[in-house]
Amino acid sequence: MIDLRSDTVTLPSNDMRAAMVNTPVGDDQFGEDPTVNRLQDRVAALLEKEAALWLPSGTMANQVALRVLTRPGDDVIVTRGSHMVWHETGGGAANAGVQFTAIGDAGRFDVDSFVAAVKPRDHLVYPPTTLVALENTHNRAGGVICPQTEIEGVCTAATGLSLMTYLDGARIWNAAVASRVTEAELASPFDLVSAALSKGLGAPGGTMLAGPRETIDQCVRHRRMLGGAMRQAGFFAAAGLYAIDHNRQRLGQDHDNARLVGEALAPHPRVRIDLGTVQTNIVVFHLDEGGPDAQTVVSRADDEGVLVLPFGPRTVRVVTHLDVSREECHQAADVLLRGLN
Repeated sequence: MIDLRSDTVTLPSNDMRAAMVNTPVGDDQFGEDPTVNRLQDRVAALLEKEAALWLPSGTMANQVALRVLTRPGDDVIVTRGSHMVWHETGGGAANAGVQFTAIGDAGRFDVDSFVAAVKPRDHLVYPPTTLVALENTHNRAGGVICPQTEIEGVCTAATGLSLMTYLDGARIWNAAVASRVTEAELASPFDLVSAALSKGLGAPGGTMLAGPRETIDQCVRHRRMLGGAMRQAGFFAAAGLYAIDHNRQRLGQDHDNARLVGEALAPHPRVRIDLGTVQTNIVVFHLDEGGPDAQTVVSRADDEGVLVLPFGPRTVRVVTHLDVSREECHQAADVLLRGLN
């Protein structure tokens, strides 16, 4: 099978497995796993934050961030289609007790739209806005990169309004490679930042939170509250360290392969795709009425050995990653085109 459902489906390479087997480990709950500690120090340095914390998943990282940066009943401003609204089974409401105000389009919003959406803390009936959360790259918008000048403007305005700022940087590594901006620069405007190890970098699990040491100390408590306190997590941390060292700079290959797929699909009369959104490793395309719907296209591709995801009734997502070659992406594009007829 050519699996293009997500960049989370990658398997550890032999070298990554060897790094996992041979790493020293300890009980991370007591802060005694040397490999976890080394990974946390490494990521904190990469993102130029005081401290970092390993968590089992990106969803848990987002949920911990919400718990630490808000109080129940608060309002959180997010980009429309954000992961923490669409893909975390209502966790923001269940775990943090917050509501979301989604604004903007195509994975971004400007300062004026943001300021207009902020609800005052002292209003008689409005829920107070206390946090703005941005996603870079933006998954549902097609892996687009949010312009850093817009991010800086929004974060500056948020600070002026005494709001906290959070970056869901699950694919911050992709954003850095594609925009030729360091991860530290992308993270700089934010109070707290996440970075996944199990997506483009290909580790079998783990997402990092990075920020001020006092904030990270609070994250430790909430990680445990959500069941994320691990024991010998160094096996995962070793995979994360290997991924950072060996799989970061190759991300451009995934971006080129996604572009290949997008350009192959774009001329088809039943496909609507803005190639300007194919900036990293995600391709989201829409299907016109009168032809097969998303589930039909996905099922036809499955029959020919290609796995992709329906992202709506007439929307399909394709994600390239380190376990699919350029030739396999050519083959996948041909299969998808046949399934459109």
